[in-house]
Amino acid sequence: MPLLDVNDVLADPDFVNTNLVCTRNMQEVDDNGIASLTSCNITFTGVVTSVTGANLRRKADGELIYGDIMVITRFRLTDGKAGYTADIITFQQRTYTVVDVNNYSNYGRGFMEARCELIPFSG
Repeated sequence: MPLLDVNDVLADPDFVNTNLVCTRNMQEVDDNGIASLTSCNITFTGVVTSVTGANLRRKADGELIYGDIMVITRFRLTDGKAGYTADIITFQQRTYTVVDVNNYSNYGRGFMEARCELIPFSG
């Protein structure tokens, strides 16, 4: 187990964002086999860093703007599991979908890292 404990850094007001919003969608299927989503918004705290920034990719059929962020938090984000779609994160008035979640509790009790992709793609 690593000896580095990042609790102090990840809780430091200089790094932490206290206004992150997670939109969690629960999928339910009724007796007729029709699926419906129930959404709830949850405010949480975490440290957000840029992975790729906003990038422009030009192709023959058009342009695409894409980007990723990394969120390190104690809040249990999901990239999709039984009954739930991937969480949607709102950060600085942009929305991102959680595409990958990793357990980083070796570096601080309960911490996880989530890679999130910018949505909607535009261009």
